[in-house]
Amino acid sequence: MKTLPPAMTAALASGITTFVYCWRITRHDGAVLGFTEHDRDLTYAGTTFSASSGFTASQIEQSLGLSVDNMDAQGALSSAAITDADILAGRYDDAAVELFWVDWSDPSQGITVAAGNLGEIKRQGVAFSAEFRSIANRLNQKIGQTYERTCSATLGDSRCAIDLTAAAYRGTAIAQTAGLTAQIVVGGLSGYGKDWFSGGTLAFTAGANAGLTFEIKAHLRTAGADILELWLPAPFAVALGDTATVTAGCRKTFAVCRSKFDNHVNFRGFPLIPGTDVVTRYGVQGALGESGGSIYGT
Repeated sequence: MKTLPPAMTAALASGITTFVYCWRITRHDGAVLGFTEHDRDLTYAGTTFSASSGFTASQIEQSLGLSVDNMDAQGALSSAAITDADILAGRYDDAAVELFWVDWSDPSQGITVAAGNLGEIKRQGVAFSAEFRSIANRLNQKIGQTYERTCSATLGDSRCAIDLTAAAYRGTAIAQTAGLTAQIVVGGLSGYGKDWFSGGTLAFTAGANAGLTFEIKAHLRTAGADILELWLPAPFAVALGDTATVTAGCRKTFAVCRSKFDNHVNFRGFPLIPGTDVVTRYGVQGALGESGGSIYGT
């Protein structure tokens, strides 16, 4: 239960409604944007909330406990505020959101209604719809480590310890095809074996997609040409000569960790964990290997 400041309580008691919703969005690149459903701009808590975006909000429901509270906000795409290019580039993915209730007749009076992050963003023509997810949504995400056969580390992080800046694991690709596609023919990778960059990343350093990073599904080589297949196509058309930095991928198995990176001492998986077939099977008298010892031998 929220306690309103005395001034807001008195304003509500007067019977005249002068309160509006304001949203403050903080993107991961540090950009801060403010929007309001009011018909003119408001300044509150050090942020100017723009009325030009045409924002409207669905009914807001909040509940006790740890259930996830959701709401939707709709608005129009504009070059001055939220652009189609920014949404396609993922700059609003999981951005922090604060929702305020502000007295437009006295913008110094306001209260924080909710805080959370942006969820799914849908685009329809020149409009968009953004889902707000409360902080409780974080409880649905995995925190900490789990026991699994594959490595739980991210290639190149402190637990993995592989230096991805080394020339053996990093290369420069030059686009040889153009257009919107998930398969890009590139040059500059002939010094690496095929499949070397499967599971790695491609970060554009020039062109319309500069600054964006994509996961590589497969690194193919056909007739001497290298093809990088992305899990998701680049949002903007690739042009001939666009450059990108590609980093090696890891399939997170013990065998690949040892053969490709010689890094098995830092392997963070548990490849000898028995699977479901071992847990559910039953013993058969005289069967080969049923010695009662380790199923992996000694």
